[in-house]
Amino acid sequence: MGEGFEEFVSTGSDRLLRFALLLTGDRGHAEDLLQDVLERMYVSWRRIEDPHAYARTALARKVTDRWRARSRRPREVGLEDGHAGVVPDGASERAERSRIVEALRRLPPRQRAVIVLRYFEDWSEEQIADQLDVSRGTVKSQASKGLSTLRTLVGEEVGARWTNG
Repeated sequence: MGEGFEEFVSTGSDRLLRFALLLTGDRGHAEDLLQDVLERMYVSWRRIEDPHAYARTALARKVTDRWRARSRRPREVGLEDGHAGVVPDGASERAERSRIVEALRRLPPRQRAVIVLRYFEDWSEEQIADQLDVSRGTVKSQASKGLSTLRTLVGEEVGARWTNG
């Protein structure tokens, strides 16, 4: 039933966990979400054509569902040490990564999701709007606000380099 599933989990779960961590800001919650998604994928494994895309989409949907279930009031959440590997290694890049992850932690959840999906996962504005069930204009405004905050927190030069802006 799950032919290839074990290999998918062993080769892809670290990256998926980092993605979930960036979206949620909480390692425990990210691990729980990933486990739920992997369980669902195992049951449907034969019907899944692109497991990585399926998993990322399922994680983003679960996070979106969580936000909808909670109040719309944004709150800050912390990121833990599981964010290694988001960017290439190197002493200066590790320092920049630390500053960026700390700045991401300070963004409201929706802005953080838009930034992560757009600039870390390279999703289009249309894909993000569809995923978060918002308009394309909302995606643009949330990205703009999030980028502005990130650039303020990490500096214009670093912010521009990491977002191609």
